Amino acid sequence: MRQIILNLFLLTSSFCLAQETDIQLKNISDTILNPKRILKVSEPLDGIKTMQKLFPGNPYHFADKNNFISWKCKACKPAPFLDVNGVEGDQLFPYTEGVATRLLANIDYKDSKGNQFKILAFNHSVHDENGLQTGRFSGGLLGLAKFAKNGNLWEMRSFQPAVAAFGAFAQCPTPKLIEIGEDQFAFTLLHVNGGAGGPFEGWLYLVAGFDGKYQPIMEVDNYQLTNVQSIQWSGTYTVMNDNAKKHFRDIIVKTTGTFNKALKAQDEFETNVPEEIAVMAKTKKSFNFEIERRYAFKGKFYKMIDKPIVKFSNVK
Repeated sequence: MRQIILNLFLLTSSFCLAQETDIQLKNISDTILNPKRILKVSEPLDGIKTMQKLFPGNPYHFADKNNFISWKCKACKPAPFLDVNGVEGDQLFPYTEGVATRLLANIDYKDSKGNQFKILAFNHSVHDENGLQTGRFSGGLLGLAKFAKNGNLWEMRSFQPAVAAFGAFAQCPTPKLIEIGEDQFAFTLLHVNGGAGGPFEGWLYLVAGFDGKYQPIMEVDNYQLTNVQSIQWSGTYTVMNDNAKKHFRDIIVKTTGTFNKALKAQDEFETNVPEEIAVMAKTKKSFNFEIERRYAFKGKFYKMIDKPIVKFSNVK
C-alpha cells in the first residue's frame, strides 16, 4: 500500500511539475508566415511534426494532451483578422504577446480522380505562461495548410496561417469537411458561445477557398440552442446535389426543436425564439417544430432564398 501511495505521489508531482514548466517564447522569422512558402514532407505525414515545421517555435507536451508550440515573431507586421464573436478592439495576428499554436485536425480526402490531399487545421491563441487558453468571448484563430500527395511526398499547395476566429475561450471548433461542388471542398464549423449560466447559442459557419484565400462564406444563426429549459433546438445541413450547379451548390439547413411554456419559470435568462415560431410560442403551451431554410451562393456569400418552411407537431 505504501508503495502504491508513493507511486501516486510521484505521478502527481511529475504532472504538477510538467504544468509548471517555464514556457518560453521562441522568436521566428517573418518568412515563416509567407503564404507562398514551399514545404515538402515525406510519407507518412505526421500532423504534430509538420506543425512544428510550419511554426518552428518551442514545443510543449503536457500530460493532459495540452500540446502546443510557443512562438513570437518580432519582425512580423500584425494584420487584422475577423473574430465572429464581435470582440471590440483591433484583433491582430501574430499577437504581440506571443502565440500558442495547437493542431486542431488532420483531415484526409480524395477527389474524383483519386488524388490524395491532407488539410492540417491549427488553433492560435495568445501566449499564456501557464499554457492556458483564456478569454470567454474570444475565439480561437483558425489556420489552414493544404497538402497534395506526389509519390512518397506531401507537397504543401496552400498555406493560410490566419483565417478567422471561432468558438470561446480561444478554442476554435474542429472544422468538418464538406463537398459543396464538383471536387470543391470546404469546411463547416459550429460556433457556440454564451454568458455564464445563460443560453449557449450556436451558429453554423462555412469556410471555403474564394478569391484566392479561405474565408467564411456562410453564417447561419439559430442553428443550436442549449442550456435553456423552455426551448431548445439543433440543426443539420445538406448540400443539394441536383447537378444544376457545378460549384457552390445550394445548402439546406434544418432546425428541429421543442418548446414548453410551463418550463419558462426555470429559465434564468430571457431567450429570443426564432421569428418563424414566435406566434406559436405566444399562443400555445408546447409543441415541436422544424424550420427548413435554403441558402444559395450570391456574389461572395451564401444568402437565404425563398421563405423558410415551418412544420409543427405535438401542439398543445
